[in-house]
Amino acid sequence: MSIELFTAATPNGIKAAIALEELELPYTVQAIDLGSRAQKEDWFLAINPNGRIPAIIDHDNDDFAVFESGAILIYLARKAGRLLGEGADNESLVMQWLMFQMGGLGPMMGQANVFFRYAEEKIPYAIDRYQRETRRLLEVLDRRLGEVEYLAGDYSIADIANWSWARSHEWSGVSIYGLGHLDRWLQAIAARPAVQRGQAVPDSSATPEEKSKRAEQVIAGARNMLV
Repeated sequence: MSIELFTAATPNGIKAAIALEELELPYTVQAIDLGSRAQKEDWFLAINPNGRIPAIIDHDNDDFAVFESGAILIYLARKAGRLLGEGADNESLVMQWLMFQMGGLGPMMGQANVFFRYAEEKIPYAIDRYQRETRRLLEVLDRRLGEVEYLAGDYSIADIANWSWARSHEWSGVSIYGLGHLDRWLQAIAARPAVQRGQAVPDSSATPEEKSKRAEQVIAGARNMLV
């Protein structure tokens, strides 16, 4: 028995895979074709009513399903007893920085991606608004990382969540020039073997052609969600 992960190669999609790798929890992968809107099919909506990836089913826990990437990270960390902070105060810090990503960095970078990359009609005001807010949030991370090695002091699911988005700043058209602490943290996490393995999911065994096709599917899926 193991955890079944339903995912695609998006910032939210790689969070759960990285956490599973870091926590050394056994899992299997179901790659979701966003371009064909598989995430909107009835079988998937029974797992995640919101029709988004990632989602998991814990077959060791009476086939318990969890959706929303932040909730998945918390569930997995509690299951393994790691990466959640020791003691109430440290756990609160982890939650604060996890919610920072869930409520701020992810949505703002997501909107920057929509208007900068996916939307056929380019709206300069919208592009500028979301790129500026993304840069501001990255500056918040940089200031925090000038004080501590990791966001909650020790490496945690908060780092996994924020890294999974911040690493793609160029895709959002946002520079991190001058944000040295953020750059240090991005590189340090990228060098972690578990992060490298999780980042490759669900493409770890794919050929270059298959990876290219899946990247196109992600873009197609993003455009489908705009309809």
